[in-house]
Amino acid sequence: MQTESVLDQHPDLTAPDGDAVIMALYDAHSRALHRYLARRVGRDLADDLVAEAFLVMWERRGDYDPRRASARAWLFGIATNLARMHERTEVRKLRAWARELGRGLDVEPPDIRAAAAVDAENDVGRYAEALAELRQEERDVLLLTAWAELSPAEIAKVLDLHVTTVRTRLHRARRRLLKRGKP
Repeated sequence: MQTESVLDQHPDLTAPDGDAVIMALYDAHSRALHRYLARRVGRDLADDLVAEAFLVMWERRGDYDPRRASARAWLFGIATNLARMHERTEVRKLRAWARELGRGLDVEPPDIRAAAAVDAENDVGRYAEALAELRQEERDVLLLTAWAELSPAEIAKVLDLHVTTVRTRLHRARRRLLKRGKP
């Protein structure tokens, strides 16, 4: 787990040198934030979301309360919300597209369906599908733990939850993934 600097825990983002503080936070955390987002939404979109997360941080710097969460945790919370918004938008677009285009498409031949079913049986496919089937709240907690390396206490602050709620969601998510991953 990444340790946090004093800069992360108590930055004054509204001070006259607030821009420099945000740049220092960018230097310290942009790579980890990009890795986290790339795992969630893909590398190309992660580039845009990292930039957008820091823009939101800069625009909302007056809202930051270091008593609630470290700057790093707050930043990952912003990024998680941006990823959620992207996911909701993408799901709506795909469903609308499927409704429109699906009306005139032929059903795939049985051999293609069979090959796809075999591919879906590999471990990666099972876990990816299981991850997609998790409740949004469980998926967020799991990915913030696994990919952003945030502690349950940090996640609780970011998502405005009790730490026991975070641990419960994390336990349920892991249990569902393990159950799904067994042959």
